[in-house]
Amino acid sequence: MDWQWENAVAGSVAGLATVTFSHPLDVVRTRFQVYDGRNPNLPSYKNTPHALFTIGRSEGLRGLYAGFYPAVLGSTISWGLYFYFYNSAKQRYIKNQDKTSASIHLASAAEAGGMVCLLTNPVWVVKTRLQLQTPQHLGRPYSGFNDALITILKDEGWRALYKGLLPGLFLVAHGAIQFTAYEELRKVIIDFRHKQKSSVDKSSDLLTTVDYATLGAASKLVAILATYPIQQRPNTDGVPRYADSRHAMEKTARLEGIKGFYGGITANLLKNLPAASITFIVYENVLNLLKRVRRKD
Repeated sequence: MDWQWENAVAGSVAGLATVTFSHPLDVVRTRFQVYDGRNPNLPSYKNTPHALFTIGRSEGLRGLYAGFYPAVLGSTISWGLYFYFYNSAKQRYIKNQDKTSASIHLASAAEAGGMVCLLTNPVWVVKTRLQLQTPQHLGRPYSGFNDALITILKDEGWRALYKGLLPGLFLVAHGAIQFTAYEELRKVIIDFRHKQKSSVDKSSDLLTTVDYATLGAASKLVAILATYPIQQRPNTDGVPRYADSRHAMEKTARLEGIKGFYGGITANLLKNLPAASITFIVYENVLNLLKRVRRKD
């Protein structure tokens, strides 16, 4: 079962590398998603560069990396668990088959996403709360991850840590689409390279770092375009604006139109396409390194 833990370790390292690189853009994306032009207590930004500059000038590095600790914790745990569950499920599904298929990739990714979502939702709730703290924030600000977690539990109860779970489970489709696209495109490239090098076994050695980067970005683009509108904006001023996911979608459509469903998508793409490339570059290379070490032993 060593290969399963190798996937978990490689996934955790990839998650750590990715969130370190992309966190400021994630802060911007979160700020854009909650701003609807009607709340005077929320700052407005013209575009992504303006948001980065404004946050950096008014809040400093702390503002750009607001919620960094829970983001690192959540990303490291999430990617480690995701790759572990994904590869475990994939091996289970193909046990009685000669090769994988798109349906197996889809089912494996959906299963892994559901498990990770249930286990890590509290971390993402705390991260979002910390990211949305601005100089205009009403009420006592959280001093950090532990303070936010304890305060939420004390004031709102454990159910508050699972707010957004339903749309989070809907977004399992995002990961399923991304991993299916990644695996299917990966097979195409490997098969093509294998035909060019008939004496070489079909293996990840046929792929390069550039391949991993391209596959990661391409698969992420497909997933983002397919699932981005499925989001529920968090409540930021203590007054619930949305009763549930359906209410959020109806209100967004009525007040903001189609553009409302794609708020912050520029920051999302700028963050997530390079981030996806980094994730798979680090994951695949760390995994290959761990495999080579195991073979030597």
